Formats: sequence, C-alpha cells, structure tokens
Amino acid sequence: MRTAQRGDARRTALLESLDEILREHSPEEGTLDSINIAEISRRAGVTRSAFYFYFENKQAAVAALMEEMYDEAFVATGELSGDATPQDNIAATINGLFDAWESHQHVFRAMLDAKATSPAVRELWDSDRHSFVAPVAAMIVAERSGGRAPDGVDATSVAAVLLDLNDRMLERLALGGALTRPQIQAAVVEIWLRTIYGRTTP
Repeated sequence: MRTAQRGDARRTALLESLDEILREHSPEEGTLDSINIAEISRRAGVTRSAFYFYFENKQAAVAALMEEMYDEAFVATGELSGDATPQDNIAATINGLFDAWESHQHVFRAMLDAKATSPAVRELWDSDRHSFVAPVAAMIVAERSGGRAPDGVDATSVAAVLLDLNDRMLERLALGGALTRPQIQAAVVEIWLRTIYGRTTP
C-alpha cells in the first residue's frame, strides 16, 4: 500500500511539474519542443527514469494533464439538461466549456502539439471527445420528442458536428486570431441554437 501511495505521489509530482512549466511558457516559445524531460523530473524531485516509468513520453504526460479539462467540460455538458430555458442551458454549457479551456489553455496548446506528433495521443483525444457525443445527442432527441425542436438529421451526427465546432473554435482561441473569446463564444451558442431549434429563441 505504501509503495502504491508513493508511486501515485511521484506521478502527481511529475504532472504538477509539467503543468507549472507549461504555464511559464508563452505561446510564442512553443509548448513541447522547448521542454525537456530532465527539467520536468528535476522539478518533480524524481529521476528521469521515474518519468518513463509513468509516461511513455512528454505527449503522454500532456494527455494525462488534459483529463482535468475533460472532466470540467463533462460537468459543463450536464447544463444541457438544466431547468432553465434551452437557450440558457446551451449558453451555460458553452460558457462552462470555454471556462475549462481558459483555466487549462496552456495544457490545451501543448495537447495540440502532442496529438499532431503522437498517433496514440490523437486516438485518446478523439476517444475523449467522442464521450461527449452521447449526452448531447440524448438532449437533442429529448428536445425533438418534446416538440421543442424540429425533427432533422440523425441526432448523433448533429452532436458530433457541433462538438467538432467547439474543438475548432477552442483551437482558434489557443492559436490566436482576430476574434475574442466573447465573440467566438456568442457565435458558437447561436450556431448550436439554430442547428438544434432552427432559431435562437426556442
């Protein structure tokens, strides 16, 4: 039991070390290429070999850090079935997603690098994102069954495309651009509403 606890503490220390280093790096400095495993291990107070005991590479460690953002985003998805109006529920869900991104944008940028270079991380990214499809599709089906939304294309397909939109807009924010978070967020909410309800005030 003591060995397991010690192992968990080392893994946690490594992830905290990586998170700290990523926060210190500006987007212009790059995210993963400029970070070395020796520095992650040194800050965590463990050996380099200990890093490789827990993670295959830096990309795998970044993927582990991303789980916290996914957890927060999944909680936000629960807002879709809230007691407010559909418009408010969707706005709260999208806001929760963007808040999660705001808190972990340094990790999100690193994850973009990681999934571009590691097929295993890209597969994990896709799998985690796919886990959001079912609850969104269930909401769409419920709204259609309740007469609040018109029938249309398969709900699962609609949910997948809307979630793809979310991903692309978060990437746009992470990489920088002319639009601000409020502008992008408002547009995403409107697209969700128009796609599901055919209008912005269901």
